[in-house]
Order: sequence, then structure tokens, then C-alpha cells
Amino acid sequence: MDKEPQVIAWFQDVTQKDIPLVGGKGANLGEMTRTGIPVPPGFVVTAEAYHYFLERSRLRGKIGRLLKKADPNDSAELQDVSNQIKGLIIQAPMPATIAKKIEEAYHLLGNGLVAVRSSATAEDLPEASFAGQQRTYLNVEGDKNVVSSVQACWASLFEPRAIFYRHQQGLDHLKIGIAVPVQRMIQSEVSGVMFTAEPVSNDPSKILIEAVYGLGEAIVSGEVTPDLYVVDREKMEIVDKKLGKQEWQLVRNPLSWGWQPEPNLKVLIFPPHQLRQKLSDEDILELARMGIEIERHYDYPQDIEWAKERGQIYIVQTRPVTTIKPLRLAEEAPELEGTLLLSGVAASPGLAAGPVKIARKAAEIDKVMAGDILVAEMTTPDFVPAMKRAVAIVTDKGGRTAHAAIVSRELGIPCVVGTERATESLEDGQVVTVDGFRGKVYQDRIIPEEAIAVPEVIVSDRRIRTRTKVYVNLAEPELAETVAQRDVDGVGLLRAEFIIAHIGEHPRHMLKENRGQQFIDKLAQGLTIFAKAFHPRPVVYRTTDFKTNEYRNLKGGEEFEELEENPMLGYRGCSRYIQERDAFRLEIEAIKKVREQYENLWVMIPFVRTPEELATTKQILEEEGLRQTPKFKLWMMVEVPSNILLIDEFLDVGIDGISIGSNDLTQLILGLDRDNQKLAGEFDERNEAVLMALERAVRTSSQRGVTSSICGQAPSVYPELTEQLVRWGITSVSVSPDMIDKTRLVVYEAEQRTATPSRLRQMVRSMSWAERGSRT
Repeated sequence: MDKEPQVIAWFQDVTQKDIPLVGGKGANLGEMTRTGIPVPPGFVVTAEAYHYFLERSRLRGKIGRLLKKADPNDSAELQDVSNQIKGLIIQAPMPATIAKKIEEAYHLLGNGLVAVRSSATAEDLPEASFAGQQRTYLNVEGDKNVVSSVQACWASLFEPRAIFYRHQQGLDHLKIGIAVPVQRMIQSEVSGVMFTAEPVSNDPSKILIEAVYGLGEAIVSGEVTPDLYVVDREKMEIVDKKLGKQEWQLVRNPLSWGWQPEPNLKVLIFPPHQLRQKLSDEDILELARMGIEIERHYDYPQDIEWAKERGQIYIVQTRPVTTIKPLRLAEEAPELEGTLLLSGVAASPGLAAGPVKIARKAAEIDKVMAGDILVAEMTTPDFVPAMKRAVAIVTDKGGRTAHAAIVSRELGIPCVVGTERATESLEDGQVVTVDGFRGKVYQDRIIPEEAIAVPEVIVSDRRIRTRTKVYVNLAEPELAETVAQRDVDGVGLLRAEFIIAHIGEHPRHMLKENRGQQFIDKLAQGLTIFAKAFHPRPVVYRTTDFKTNEYRNLKGGEEFEELEENPMLGYRGCSRYIQERDAFRLEIEAIKKVREQYENLWVMIPFVRTPEELATTKQILEEEGLRQTPKFKLWMMVEVPSNILLIDEFLDVGIDGISIGSNDLTQLILGLDRDNQKLAGEFDERNEAVLMALERAVRTSSQRGVTSSICGQAPSVYPELTEQLVRWGITSVSVSPDMIDKTRLVVYEAEQRTATPSRLRQMVRSMSWAERGSRT
């Protein structure tokens, strides 16, 4: 790396497209800052600075040689190699240019106490949730100490747990970068975590919040059992509370200095306060509303860390919920009868039996063998190798968002947390049965072997087939392969925005610099990930629908985009393609390039105002070589009221399908801004006027022999609306990944209730003999 690196990136200048530079955590902090979420201010020491440090220090070769000889499955050897690598990094001199820029940024932030966190460039992407692999340093003060803490974060990229994880994932240790966010420290009176989809049952209608007194590290580590609040997101009501007894809290250690690893003190809580509700009802609902806003921004359920200081709630970080898996219901598991030993919090569903192995600290994890029940006071990331060998996990402390709970759900094994006395009342070698559905531990093996593994994918295990196809809405390439394994018929809405945000440059800016082919190649690369993962199932790609304010944020965008008073109703969608055919041609060429290998990629045109616009856009596609065939379908988004009023005229243009964008359609029919908090209660796709529009679109399309779908949030939020759409004859619904199985079941039951005798016979004929037997 010969050129000088970009060392500092301020939160307000960072977006998702900057993940390679600032890591997932840094990008999320930037995204939230730019959208107005209350985030403590700060900056990121970039991954470029880290790689520059490795090159200047000539450490890359030494680290590679040490890693090559390490056996990741030998805990002792792994610890030894880790210590050697961390020593090399910490002892190497920091390049003066990097140190100077970090110190200058710290002074610009206003000095004072800061948190110095790690943000690996492969972390916080939705493929695994082994969070906490790298170090965080709190209450750091002084420019030299900040520099030292950054260097210590770099060293923590080679903690044993991080090396083990990368080995398991097949990641190149030396290609992974690490950025370091430096953020003003929040001295929280109350803090915690929030899941915008209930993480155990995966219920998207419920928001789960956990809260503790003091700093939030205690809740993530599982050292205390937090308050648990559950909010119904539709009614915005608190539907459940469980108050945890908290005997102590973490506070800043006033004697700590620099980047010493123990910056906090445990302070006893006065007994009358130990069982008090930590967060007021008003604050709980305010937090829930913030969570919904953040989830809407990322279009995926979020795992959010928050803190309250002097009456103000701050969001400290957010990342995708990586444990959204098909539901496994307690009703599917047999009710166990036996000697009950312990009760706690049901943290990860499932049933398992085996011998107990108690690990009181990470140094004892080698005693846990395949098939054992891991019992610990709590788990940390250092326990992960043992957790992967265990068939179930039981802990004394923690709640549903503790480390043990999150990792167990990721691994798909039963987990019971917060039992208070598992390490004291159980013994090594004792055989027990763990019921992760109900949070109970029983004496002996009391379930038959065949009942231990409860089917994970309820719907697909029953192989329910539906006439109405169930598609999924996707945008993040990192999710494609995982979601493609689900019982889903294809992608009903593939949004370009995240791919183009990763490209990071305005297409016309790239054209001006004669780099149009580079845009084509990068867009094609992103689209190929989805087409390949779902092949031969269809992937319906919605061509770019950036608004002018979003385009301006791309590199070079200000030269080509005017400031608009109302970008939502401005220069976007179909109108843009017609006036900027040169830029649209880049997108078309990318689509054609993907279709050379994967013909399952289709096209959907968004925000079409008139039939004439649709006809012109269709003509452009044909002239550029994209003509409709049995293997290439052209759809139109129905999201403008004119699409409903003139539905026949739009269909006359000659399209293969429509997909209702219920988000835009609802706000334009009701004349309200769906992002306006004061009007949020009025935004409802079940409004009579909206329902009339949906019915007209679906029924008219059906009569004309054109397929119909819906890809807004409505089917994911309102299953009863999905049932109504099925009755009207919709041919597919496209939902968020967490709603695939629930929607399949809703669709199936709706079809059963509305099926005519001839249709029932047709459905039976399409089923295999095995499937028929399973439903009798």
C-alpha cells in the first residue's frame, strides 16, 4: 500500500456503501446519524489505516506463518498463537501519520471520555451472530490513550475466538480488515438491547426490549438477568413484562486510565430498588418506535443496543438479527413428564438430552465433547468452540439477548438461561433433558431419541404446496444464499438500491469518466449473487428507483441531481429512464450480462405514472435487446393511483405481471407521508380506499390473464390482508424473510377455505402420494 490511506471517516459522512472502509458497525452508525437517529457522535479509524499499519510494520508475513501452523481445534495451541500475534501488533510502533490524524480527530470530537470499539469488515453482516469477537475499550480519555486503544482493537482481530470463527467460515485472516469507531461515551443510568422481531419465536409482530441499571456490558455478557418488556408493534402496547432482580450495576471506574481492560466497577444496588422496573412505560414505547424506524430504514429486523443518559435515549449500535429462522413451536414438541430440576428463561427452542459438563470459565471448555450439555454461569465468545460441540446449553444468568441465547439460536440448539443455580445443583456426567421451548431442565433422558430433534422448518417439512406462490423481498446480497434455502418460490422484489450503494458512484458520473463498463460489471456481479442462489426460481429485479436526494449522496451525484422540495413525488422511476437513456442502458446491459448465465432474472418497472411512460420504457428495453419471452417476464409496479384508475390501459401496453407496492400506493391514496410520526397511526393498508384499489388491481389482472403480486410491507404485517388477496385471486405474495413460513401457512389455509371442488381435485392431483398421506 504505497499511497497514504484515508485514516478518519466521520459518522455523518459514512453510509452502507462504506462497509469495506469502516466495517459493518461503523457503517450502521453512519447510516443512523444521517437519518436523524439519536446516536452519540464520533468517527471511525478506517480499515485502510489498519492495512497500512500491517504493511509498514511488515507484520503480514509473520502473522501468516503463525496462523499457518495453528490448529484451530486445539484450544491451548490457538491461545498461544493468538498471544504471539497480539504481542506483535501491540508492540509495533504506530505510524506517525496515523497517530497524528487519530489525535486530531479526538480533539475535534471535544476530547473527554470515549468508547473505542471494533468493527471488522466481515462483522455485522447477516450470516452469523458471533458478536463480540473483538475488543471494546470504554471510558478512554486522552489522545495518546485513544491511539493505544485503537492499536489494541487491531490486535483483538486475532483473539482465539475470532481466529476460530474465521477458520470455520472459510475466511482469509489477512484479507479481513478492522475499522475502529471512536464514539462519545454515554454514562448510562439504564441501558439494554432491543430486537425488532421477537428472537425466540421469530414473531415479527412483537418487539422485545431488555433493560438493566448502569452500563450495558452486563446484559450482553449475561452476568445479570435483565428486565424483559414485550411490545405489540401494531397496537403499540406493552403486552408483557418480566422484572429481573439486579443486585449490582456496572459504572465507570473513576480510577481507570488509558486502555486498561477493567474500566468499570460493580456497584451494589440498594435492595428496595433491585426489583423495580428499570425503564418507564413511556420510554419503552419510545424505544419501540425508534426500533421500527430503524428496521424500516434497513428493511430487515434489527438487534439494537441502546442507552439512556440524563433523560435522553441514545442508539449505540444496530445490526441485522441473524437468528431469524423458520418457527419451531412449543406445541410441536411433546409435553415432558419427569423430575424437574431447574427452570429458567426459554432462550432457544428445541429438545436435547445428554451428560452435563460444567465449565466455570473458558479455560475449561476442552472438557465439553460432542453430545454434551454445556452448563456455565454464563458464556462469552471464548466458549464458542464448546458451544458448537454441545447439544444444549444451560446457564445460571442472562436473558433472551445474552450471548448464550443468541449463539444457541444461531447454532439451532436448545438453550435455557437464567436458572440461577445450574452450576451448583447439577454435576458433571449427570444425564439431563433440556426443554428449550419451555425453559426447563429434567432429570435423566426422558424423551425418545427420535423426538430430540424437533423439525425446524414446520411448513416445508410438511411440504405444503400452494397455488399462490410465496416470494421474498430482498436487497442485501449477503442474505441471498441463506434465504434461498428456505421454502420460497423465488424473489418477488429484488431492490437495486443496496447494490448501487455499494458501488458508491452516480452512474452518470461514471459515464462521464468513461467508466460505464465498470458500473455494468459491478451491478451484474451483485445481481448474479441472487440469480445464482435462487436458480431456477424467478428473481424479479426492480430497476433502480433512487430519488434525487438519494442519488445526490452518491459520489458525483451533486453534479447531476437538482434539489427537490418533494423527492418522493419527483424525478424518479420510469420518468428517469426515458430522459436518461444512457444511464438506463447501463442497467439493461448488466441485466443482459446476468441472463447469459441465469435466465431466471426478470424485470419490474417502478413508479410508472402513465401508460405512455410504460410503453416508451418497454420500447427502450426491446431496442436494447430485452424482449419478453416465456423465459423473460416484464412486470410493472402498481404504486401510483393512476395505475389503479387506468389499470386496463396499462395492461394494454403488454406486460406479463403487476406487483403492488403497497407502501407508496397507500400513502398516495391517503395523501400522507408514511415517514411522518404524527401521521403514523393513519397509515394503514387495510383502509377501505386502499382495499378497493387492491381488489381492482388483482381482479382486473386476473380477468386479463396477467399475473398479480404484492411486494410492500402489508403482507408481512397483516396476515388477514394476505388471506383477502388470496380470495381475490392474487397469484403471488412477496414478504420479508422472517415471514416466509407464516405466510405460506396463511396462504394454504386461505386456499383451503376458498377452494371449489374442482380446484381441490386439481390441488390433490398436484401432490405426491407421501404428501397426501401426511394430510389425512
